[in-house]
Amino acid sequence: MSLKTRFLLLAATLIALASVAAWVAFQRIAEGIIEQWGQRTAELQVQYDSARLLQPLEREIALARQLADSLVLRRWALQPDEPALKEQALQEMESFRRNFRSNSYFVALRDSGAYYHNNAANEFEGRELRYHLDPDDPSDAWFYRLIKEGRDFHLNVNPDEELGVTKLWIDVLLRADDGRILGIVGTGMELEGFLRDIVDLSQPGITTLFVDYNGAIQLYRDQRLIDFASIVKPEGQKNTIDLLLDTPADEARFEDMMASLREGDGGPTAIRTDFVSVSGERHLAGIAYLPSIGWYEVTLLDLDTLMPVSRFAPVAVVFAVALLLSLLVFHFAVQKQILGPIGALESAMKRVRQGDLAPGPLPSGPGEIGRLIQHFDGMAGAIRSQTEELERKVAARTEALHNLARIDPLTDLINRRGMTELLIEEVARSARQHSHFGLIWLDLDHFKTLNDSLGHSAGDHALTEVARLLQASLRDYDHAARWGGDEFLVLLSPCDARVLGQIAERIRASIESDARAIGQPLTVSVGAYLAHPGEDMERVLRRADEALYAAKAAGRNGLRIAGRGGTARPSV
Repeated sequence: MSLKTRFLLLAATLIALASVAAWVAFQRIAEGIIEQWGQRTAELQVQYDSARLLQPLEREIALARQLADSLVLRRWALQPDEPALKEQALQEMESFRRNFRSNSYFVALRDSGAYYHNNAANEFEGRELRYHLDPDDPSDAWFYRLIKEGRDFHLNVNPDEELGVTKLWIDVLLRADDGRILGIVGTGMELEGFLRDIVDLSQPGITTLFVDYNGAIQLYRDQRLIDFASIVKPEGQKNTIDLLLDTPADEARFEDMMASLREGDGGPTAIRTDFVSVSGERHLAGIAYLPSIGWYEVTLLDLDTLMPVSRFAPVAVVFAVALLLSLLVFHFAVQKQILGPIGALESAMKRVRQGDLAPGPLPSGPGEIGRLIQHFDGMAGAIRSQTEELERKVAARTEALHNLARIDPLTDLINRRGMTELLIEEVARSARQHSHFGLIWLDLDHFKTLNDSLGHSAGDHALTEVARLLQASLRDYDHAARWGGDEFLVLLSPCDARVLGQIAERIRASIESDARAIGQPLTVSVGAYLAHPGEDMERVLRRADEALYAAKAAGRNGLRIAGRGGTARPSV
């Protein structure tokens, strides 16, 4: 056998061995890259899906809490048989119905079990009392369980057999001032649309679901696995995340990750990832805890579907061609053109995994490696853009929810919640600086008659006109708010007795004058009180309210200013 043959045989053997070794090494590197990419993708997918769920929910939850805080509703719940209070409460419910995303609400009273509801079609106008809850009826067990547990807020996926709908329900306890539970209020979101828009991504390889505090499935594309009415089911009879997992070891890992997130390990935005087996296939699971609703977001990624190792097979051809040229050229070419770029790509992926979405420039490479780098660079850019866009949307949504929770949509004045916050701040400042501030309470005279005779549009127009005149009559640093229904509050600071009387009378007179000019019978009764340092908000509101009722008792379209001892006197 000639030396050339022996050399060629040796070279062929070395090339074959090197090819096998290179392929094994490359496969492991590729799998490592895919796993790192998958972990970062799982984290981003969890953040994205969590934000998509919370964006519509947080607004509805804020509105439901605002409905539960309504003074009108609480007064009526204490005296449900009082016709005037009931009428005001129904108007309050209707105003909230138009603002809820589903244009529906429910209010259930504890003592009587009365269940009030109206839907988007306003189908039950005048018949808002739908039925009475029964503690012995299993379908009503959710109500009494929530009352018993005393949880101020709860999300519940449940069919309402009386109404014939299945919804994601937002339940908020209605409490009296002393903390006593008066009932439950809230709204519901259509389950089908919610699953279609939030959960069913229709993307192969990605499965999204949401489970509650105990792992019971609440939102999932297969509704047969959703654990409806979880709150009334005993443990062991619920459809939990364990139904999707193949082994007890996977179930134990899931429980450990959920417990870690629930205890706050890693911070409020922490995400846990691990590999589990689902239907015999290896999946990367990402989990995040959403403390604002008490649920977990779970994302399952099938990496073999999203990025199979077989996609990297063409790169092996590049290895083989380089090895056929020579071992030296192979070593140099692989090191410079393949292993080097892959190492840089791996380092970049590690930086992306650690949160650096701008890992810097990557080296160029030939063929598939170059395209892989370009794809990764494009993917990193897309993730960076999506993350920035998501952060911008979350910030915009947060600001919008903040404004929505504090601005009255009809009059553009601050609402009851916003005024309450200002009053708390002003009472504290008054006590701290030993200063006075004024509070004016206005009520439209015969507003119900106006609504009944001319319609709600005329009533809304009257409210907006009063709001406009209020803003025109106040100083730049004073505040006006729609307190509820046809009542308005004005906060004057700084203020003394003379300024309080002047501005209160100016407001009353301007409204009367404007109404006379346009031929509309619109006047207001005005009560005012000058708050002294050390007085709490409840006392200040009570004094102003007493003055308002004194103005009404005196024939309306007048002003009364309450003294510190509680006696209301006419304005001079």
